[in-house]
Amino acid sequence: MSASFAADLPVLFAALAAFCVTVYVLADGFDLGVGMLFLLAPRNEDRDLMMASIEPVWDANETWLVMGGTLLLAAFPAGYYILLPAFYLPVMFMLFALIFRGIAFEFRLQAGKFRWVWDIAFAGGSLLATLCQGLILGGLINGVNVENGMFAGGTFDFVSLLGLACGAGLVGGYALLGAGWLIWKTDGPTQVFAREIARSALILTAAMMLVVSAWSAWSVPEVAERWFAWPNLALLAPVPVLTAAALLTIWRRIWVGREAESFLLAIAIFLLGFGGLVVSLWPYVVPRHVTIWDGASDPQTLAFAGTGLVIIIPIVLAYQAHAYWVFRGKTRHHSGGYGDAGPALHEGD
Repeated sequence: MSASFAADLPVLFAALAAFCVTVYVLADGFDLGVGMLFLLAPRNEDRDLMMASIEPVWDANETWLVMGGTLLLAAFPAGYYILLPAFYLPVMFMLFALIFRGIAFEFRLQAGKFRWVWDIAFAGGSLLATLCQGLILGGLINGVNVENGMFAGGTFDFVSLLGLACGAGLVGGYALLGAGWLIWKTDGPTQVFAREIARSALILTAAMMLVVSAWSAWSVPEVAERWFAWPNLALLAPVPVLTAAALLTIWRRIWVGREAESFLLAIAIFLLGFGGLVVSLWPYVVPRHVTIWDGASDPQTLAFAGTGLVIIIPIVLAYQAHAYWVFRGKTRHHSGGYGDAGPALHEGD
């Protein structure tokens, strides 16, 4: 193995890890958003349709969370054994929230008069998982306390105002994704509800993106220098400009645009936001402590793991693409069994 190729391997695996995280955030983000909007829906029929719209795809979306965690362990063990203790509590609460949410998804279908309990569990699990992800994101931006190559902070160091702001931003962003998904996949009163809630989610998303960006630049000098030092200021200016343009376009197109536009524009906002995060944190796997080259596994381990990823990632992508294609089109009620309204069918069936 050549020296140049060995040096490039950590960058390649960092890109793969970023890809897995991005796909997870987008794929699981909209169904977490649907979950958080669950209790705000005015009718039980709307909740049935909302759940049916994500039923064929929601469980496969979380595959990317598992893949991302496994990739971090295999490719960047230094990041794994430093970051996991730092965020142990939010990671565990997030996983239990996702598990409890999955249980609620299945039990709600069979519940009778106590269906409201599982409605609350489904919405609460979605909200808790989202807030935990925000706390982790805020902790990454702030940085963790590291001494002698190990995490040296306290159990609750992950709790910060920046983390809470990130959590609120993700609540708004995921709700915007969920509303965009419902605008695309449903019609009638459920679609009207999604359009109405989308603007509130958009306002929260835009406000928190502004707060988190300003707070990060103010509280973390390295982030401010990365964005505002010349010539980075000119080179990176398109990121916030495009983000503002996408936010404004969604606002104007929620009621008059094509049904898929709000969802696709929400995805664009997340991609721009993730791009900004990469700019702020590059090239660290543990911010301001361990770079991707210092924290990477040996080249032989990376090559072995890479062989498996070359096989697995296309299979997972093909499976998910097939699932989305099979269940394309509008989700509609059909008499026969799903709750009071019957199971949902898709126009593509």
